[in-house]
Amino acid sequence: MKIRDVMTPEPLTLPASASVQEASQLMRDHDVGSVLVCDDAGDVIGMLTDRDVAIRACAEGRAPERTSVASISSDESIAMVSPDDDLQHAVLIMREKAVRRVPVIEHGRPVGIVSIGDIAAAEAPHSALGEISRARPNA
Repeated sequence: MKIRDVMTPEPLTLPASASVQEASQLMRDHDVGSVLVCDDAGDVIGMLTDRDVAIRACAEGRAPERTSVASISSDESIAMVSPDDDLQHAVLIMREKAVRRVPVIEHGRPVGIVSIGDIAAAEAPHSALGEISRARPNA
């Protein structure tokens, strides 16, 4: 199975200069837990998760309207995959990097995100994680 078969397409992106408040509102409005952080050329330079917002902004008392997403996003050698990679390649990267989501990049641009939940729903649909990942989100 290929990553394109299970990824969530059209990931949300924000420029590095966007505020944490903007990112939080975007995640809320689209009911997602992460956004990709891009430089001025549109290249992915990091990923911001709801956990990053909680741990690196709120818990540290940073003002969300004045804190840039680049200053708190995960960016240390961010792992990326291609939509044509085998799904097991994403699993390997997630294990090696201890991450739950990986950006999917095609021709230098973000085209999706593949998550551990996407993989579980595809490969083990009757597992607890597979069932939870396919369920409607809580409102």
